Amino acid sequence: MSVHDRVGRRAFVVGSGAALLAGGVATTGAQAAVVDGPLPDFHPALKAALTFPLAWGNSPIRDFRAWRRAARAKVEEALIVDREDGTPYAPEFGRRDEHDGYRRELVTLSLTRHERVRAALLTPHGPGPFPAVLLLHDHGAKFDIGKEKLVRPWYDDTRLASAEAWAARYFSGRFVGDELARRGYVVLATDALGWGDRGPLAYDQQQALASNFYNLGSSLAGLMAREDARAAGFLAQLDRVDRRRIAAVGFSMGAFRAWQAAALSDDLAAAAAVCWMTGLREMMVPGNNTLRGQSAYYMLHPGLPRHLDFPDVASIAAPRPMLFFDGGLDPLFPADGVRVAHDKLRAVWRSRHAEERLHLKTWPDLGHVFVDRMQDEVFTWLDTVL
Repeated sequence: MSVHDRVGRRAFVVGSGAALLAGGVATTGAQAAVVDGPLPDFHPALKAALTFPLAWGNSPIRDFRAWRRAARAKVEEALIVDREDGTPYAPEFGRRDEHDGYRRELVTLSLTRHERVRAALLTPHGPGPFPAVLLLHDHGAKFDIGKEKLVRPWYDDTRLASAEAWAARYFSGRFVGDELARRGYVVLATDALGWGDRGPLAYDQQQALASNFYNLGSSLAGLMAREDARAAGFLAQLDRVDRRRIAAVGFSMGAFRAWQAAALSDDLAAAAAVCWMTGLREMMVPGNNTLRGQSAYYMLHPGLPRHLDFPDVASIAAPRPMLFFDGGLDPLFPADGVRVAHDKLRAVWRSRHAEERLHLKTWPDLGHVFVDRMQDEVFTWLDTVL
């Protein structure tokens, strides 16, 4: 939003109040206004009220397993989407292709009762069962590709150029899913609603889509959370997969999805989240992308911050192995927010005598990327914990 837009917006709000006053409506004090972001004038008071009383250490619940149940129940409530409805996955396996030590195939399945979703499934050659990775794509305001950001689209030449350009921009030219399959992991990648086969959505349609979910008594972010947890369950029931060795891995919005899925699903033994972890209060500063609305709605669960911060939700997965990487030059996640989040996470895992299972790292010379050296460290970590 430009300075002109902000000033105009403020003038409109104040002017509206003045009009009410002229019309005989009693008012007291200064008129409300929208500032910085836009944020309400009184946003410091709202931010100060975010004390996260259900966080581990703040909550009166002192038994960790009981706390996990209570915290997960609160997250489940905030999703505003029905819990697991028992819909069979009913997978239909499509086009297959043998490639460089692994098999590539498309599978269509029901992640909810509402819709069938097409996914890419990579399986290493050999007898199995194999460890597996639920690979979760980013947002990036790029909707023509979803799963194709992480798995080379052997099935669609029209998306290949777009996917290769994305891989070059963020992943050192690699397709992370193909790299994992070569290393012996089964890989599943789906499209979130709005991307790839389920799109493409236009950037400025996101807010309307999310609003209409709310109008329908549901939630866009909640749907994505439910689908990711269900996708983990699908991997766990495949004969080719060792259900004790499944991890979620994601970059950017995919990182948010990875730690969120680990909090919601016991089918995940570990999670690696690259470039999405912060404290909410520290992230909500003028100029931050989350204040624009739009993309934020994929990660917005109404009312949840009255109870839990982002790292508090991720901590529901403790003491399972978790990795969080952040870029020291990442403009989306201020250093203060990353530090606050890492401190919270470290305290939780330490309280479980499991700090060695938590891998926190900030790459001081990197921004919002998941480049080859970061990938290599994640791959080695996965080999160790799985």
